Amino acid sequence: MAYGPSNNTGQFVPSTNVWDVSQIYSADINSAEFKELFVRLYQTINNVAVVLNNKESGTYSNQEFINTRSYTDPANYNQTMLRPSWRTVFFGGALGPGVTTFAHNLPITASWNAGEIYGEATDNIGFNYYPMSWVGTGGAYLSVRVTGTDIVIDNETGVVFTEYKVVLVFLKA
Repeated sequence: MAYGPSNNTGQFVPSTNVWDVSQIYSADINSAEFKELFVRLYQTINNVAVVLNNKESGTYSNQEFINTRSYTDPANYNQTMLRPSWRTVFFGGALGPGVTTFAHNLPITASWNAGEIYGEATDNIGFNYYPMSWVGTGGAYLSVRVTGTDIVIDNETGVVFTEYKVVLVFLKA
């Protein structure tokens, strides 16, 4: 008797598990068949927990948030020693030409590693939307970088943006 899937490829939980309820009602609770049912139920619940814990959380908040991404520890490259990553988002208003610097207030230490640094700038008046890794012609660009204390945005696009956001993902010790 088959009660459900025994494996999960690609971190997806099947939505079509078929459990024959009539067999559950008619099974002797001391039988091997009934015990097999509980094993399959346990495997299914475990599969859901594993997949749920390995999926990335889609919360982009201005508070530090563990996002469930795990990275190989860069100190030893051991695939079994994964480090969790933390994400925080910084939202800002107008972004004019030149360099804009502001404090990120993160207690960065030597044991931290950057996972990702990215952002975007929006001009809701002229309908211009740029990633903060944009490079144009004639020396035009928009970039973001992080120091131990600050976030530095360099806007050499010629566009005055109405708002921006910067996303930082870090691996902590």
